[in-house]
Amino acid sequence: MSTAAEFTSDPLIQDVRVTANEIIAHLADGRVISVPLAWSWRLSDATPKQRANFRLVGAGQGVHWPDVDEDISVEGMLHGIPAGRPRSRRSPTVAGVVRGRMPSNRRMQPTRKKHARG
Repeated sequence: MSTAAEFTSDPLIQDVRVTANEIIAHLADGRVISVPLAWSWRLSDATPKQRANFRLVGAGQGVHWPDVDEDISVEGMLHGIPAGRPRSRRSPTVAGVVRGRMPSNRRMQPTRKKHARG
């Protein structure tokens, strides 16, 4: 008796297209899958020209967009794993000033180990 598992292989992307709302991947087995463009904040912020510049990686296991340094795997698309936007860092410092305070001019002294006298 044969099973469906015998006929399936690892899903591979043959082509990808990014629209105004979706990332659409055409798989080697004939399936077409899509995820919301919002799942990739880098592609959401990219220009159409940057979105069109991609290359398949790992023989189709994923896609890389070099202009925006984004990578999306077919497994991530199939399993619904959106890219998280990084947390914003503290506001940049200007000449060492952090939140209105000037940096201290005191140098830190190295800690010295205390030796027991005998």
